Amino acid sequence: MKNCKLLAGAAAVMFAVLSSPTTADAQELVKLAIGQRGNWDTAIPHLGDKAGIFKKHGLTLEMTYTSGSGETLQPVISNSVDIGLAIGTMGAVSAYAKGAPVRVIGAEATGAADYWYAKADSGIKTLKDTDGKTIAFSTRGSSTNSIVLAFINEFKLTAKPQSTGNPPSTLTAVMTGQVDVGWAAPPFGLKEVDEGKIHIVAKATDAAIVRGQTIRVIAVNAETLAKRRDVLLRFMRGYRETIDYMYSNDQAIKDYAEFAKISETMAKRVRDEFFPKSILLPDEIKGLDTQLPEAVTLKFIDKPLTKEQQAELFQVPLK
Repeated sequence: MKNCKLLAGAAAVMFAVLSSPTTADAQELVKLAIGQRGNWDTAIPHLGDKAGIFKKHGLTLEMTYTSGSGETLQPVISNSVDIGLAIGTMGAVSAYAKGAPVRVIGAEATGAADYWYAKADSGIKTLKDTDGKTIAFSTRGSSTNSIVLAFINEFKLTAKPQSTGNPPSTLTAVMTGQVDVGWAAPPFGLKEVDEGKIHIVAKATDAAIVRGQTIRVIAVNAETLAKRRDVLLRFMRGYRETIDYMYSNDQAIKDYAEFAKISETMAKRVRDEFFPKSILLPDEIKGLDTQLPEAVTLKFIDKPLTKEQQAELFQVPLK
């Protein structure tokens, strides 16, 4: 009888171990390419991983950061990463229209906190002052690329777009006179704004295509979607849970401050002033009715996507 009880107990333990999604054997590696290290919105995988949220969903994350969505999209297309985060919506649309095996499984940013700035003594105060000047964006096909093109189109500017990579390299280019107007996303540049070294010329939301529209997305390769759908579903569950954590737990502020190398006061300012939770919600792509025609106007695509193409590209929310 004693042996029977021992065997029954051992069997129960073995069943619990085998059925648990958090065992070492159940952990699956997910490779991520993420645009712009240090932004609040692109810190979601890092903060969720640090808090153990993705591990709870049976996932181990391998994170590589890029200088912009143009660089993030390429490893998705080549299927060398599982997921690309913070890819410009128009860049994803353009790649798909050209035959790339891209699929969108979530919104990364609806609206944006990005801003454009100039040196304090440059004489450039507004977008109208950028005529004949150079204005920065990160990489081709990125959301900042589409926003700069929208600025030029909407405000009838003669400014010249210039790719400058990430915010640190852009600031160097502005301060050394290589480009007239730079771009950044909080927290980067706020210290220089407060010190009076630079001033804000425009915000992303000054462009109509940004207000209330999903400008950056979460994308995967079609093959990954077909073969690893369960893993992607678990990732999106962890992603949603992490967003809730970031807006309800002070530890997230502490971890983000350490990650971005800023004070906790600045970290809280970034979240509370620039990133309302609604920006990060992943389960709805907003504004395609106006953004797709704009993609034609800005020459990202030759013609609007059909309804069938939209349904194939945008699989949001992922089911």
